[in-house]
Amino acid sequence: MVNPIAMPTLITKSVLLEDDIVRILDRRIFPLKTEYVDCRDFEEVAMAIEQMVTQSSGPFFAASAGFVLAARKAATLRNVEERRQLLRHAAERLVKTRPTNNNIRDVIGHLLLEANASAGEDNLGERLEVIARQAWVRQHEHSRNLGENAAKLIEDGDSILTHCWGESGIIDALGSALRAGKKIKVICTETRPYLQGSRLTAHSVAEMGIEATVITDNMAAHAMDRGMVNKLMTAADRVTLSGHIINKVGTLQLAIAANNFDVPFVAMVRFPDAKAATPNDVRMEERDGEESLHCLGMRTASPLAKGWYPAFDVTPPRLVSAVATAVGVFPPTMIRDRFADPSVI
Repeated sequence: MVNPIAMPTLITKSVLLEDDIVRILDRRIFPLKTEYVDCRDFEEVAMAIEQMVTQSSGPFFAASAGFVLAARKAATLRNVEERRQLLRHAAERLVKTRPTNNNIRDVIGHLLLEANASAGEDNLGERLEVIARQAWVRQHEHSRNLGENAAKLIEDGDSILTHCWGESGIIDALGSALRAGKKIKVICTETRPYLQGSRLTAHSVAEMGIEATVITDNMAAHAMDRGMVNKLMTAADRVTLSGHIINKVGTLQLAIAANNFDVPFVAMVRFPDAKAATPNDVRMEERDGEESLHCLGMRTASPLAKGWYPAFDVTPPRLVSAVATAVGVFPPTMIRDRFADPSVI
């Protein structure tokens, strides 16, 4: 029988940092197949992130592991400035892979500072691995705190609609609700074109012993109209100080529908980004439109059609009921006052 509090495979075995390799669980095919993409240097890690081998918070762990590979390579160089040059190049390459979510920027920035300070040390690679793993522990701690705070908004008997793959934020929230004895159900949008909702979220939720129902992306408003949804809860790739929610494209239309049917929308993020005052400060990733014409490696659109794939959209604060964070739950209008100074986090 499935342990209802067990952490899903995607949380516990997503990125493995080994002696000479980074192994990344291929989320493009999971759970239909469980395979890893092996990366032997930071460039291969960067390519894996760009090619959607891992998404959501996965790139946080993959990029930091890739930087450790760069530090190990740098440690073989005798010249300290050459070491720093290699590390700067690796940092720039990894940060550019997925620019909308600030997780990569923040962890690589932290690792680069530590690497520059330790560039002349013989144990550079080992030192950076320790620092990277410490960052992983903090990330998990922040996720648990976020989950506990978000779970306070979940009521016994709720049927929660979620979108895309919310990583440990949504999983920790559900786990905390289960530990509190709350009975819940989850409805997952399929989330085209990679089907993160129907594959990743639905599978992970079911691994926890929660009833998971998959709907296509065009069924959400109808489900709300039928009274099937009590709450809309999604992760947020970035929350600006203005209270705007930047998340997987499709979040905006769900928020509009939720507002129309008086369904609360809770966005979850470990910390809003103090460096982004408004959405104008965020580079919105647009992916190759060809991706929208395919699904699981098969073309699903007419060969006469072209595609468009904006990876993220922006939900205004007026459509957001609450923003759950690692340090509490806030109305979107309070984000600037609480998080404008990052030193108080």
